[in-house]
Amino acid sequence: MAGQVKPVPEGFHTVTPHLIVRNAGAAIEFYKQAFGAEELFRMPGMDGKSVMHAELRIGDSTIMLCDEFPEMGAKSPEALGGSPVTVHLYVTDADKAFSQAVAAGATATMPLQDMFCGDRYGKVSAPYGHQWSIATHIADLTPEEIGQRAAAAFSEHGGECGQ
Repeated sequence: MAGQVKPVPEGFHTVTPHLIVRNAGAAIEFYKQAFGAEELFRMPGMDGKSVMHAELRIGDSTIMLCDEFPEMGAKSPEALGGSPVTVHLYVTDADKAFSQAVAAGATATMPLQDMFCGDRYGKVSAPYGHQWSIATHIADLTPEEIGQRAAAAFSEHGGECGQ
């Protein structure tokens, strides 16, 4: 093989989410509908039905995913009773992307709102157990401005994070 191998492959960033789901084939189709994902690669499991490894591109980022294989320590959020991790998705139109995700089968868990940090932000739960936050950056703020807005938001809304 000629040439230098890149330590971070083309199309990847240094941090890449690798999601474990129950029914990865269906999850891939959901991510295509909900987030406009493009399927780059899929390797079937030994049973010919499961997904041992897949790669999807959403915007300029790649995510990996596979079916759960509990016998190998790969458990889905459903097997664990949930996940503490949220995958954050920046988009050009949060309202459109949020609606698209809900139409594809996601459950809205936090409605879109303009946040004190300068993002229009909301959260959905995908049918495969992972939480996704969807945001569009709408204001460039200093850390001091964010702090002031956060204090005002928490005092006005009793702890809710609206702007």
